[in-house]
Amino acid sequence: MPRLAPIHWKKLKCVFEKAGFVFQREEGDHIALFKSGVSRPIIIPKYDSVGLDIIKANMRTANMSREQYFALLAQC
Repeated sequence: MPRLAPIHWKKLKCVFEKAGFVFQREEGDHIALFKSGVSRPIIIPKYDSVGLDIIKANMRTANMSREQYFALLAQC
């Protein structure tokens, strides 16, 4: 299994959109993605390199496993 690594915000947005999240709003340099059945939106900052803490927190919120994350990342 590959290691988690920081990635560009557009690639991270693609991963969550492939998981069924849809764009909800944009405020400043952050975007919010929403999915029915998930308790709160996924917030992605528009950074060139989104850190591991943000990626892991969003994966926990989305109830996404590492295997699912890497499978979706390969599609983006």
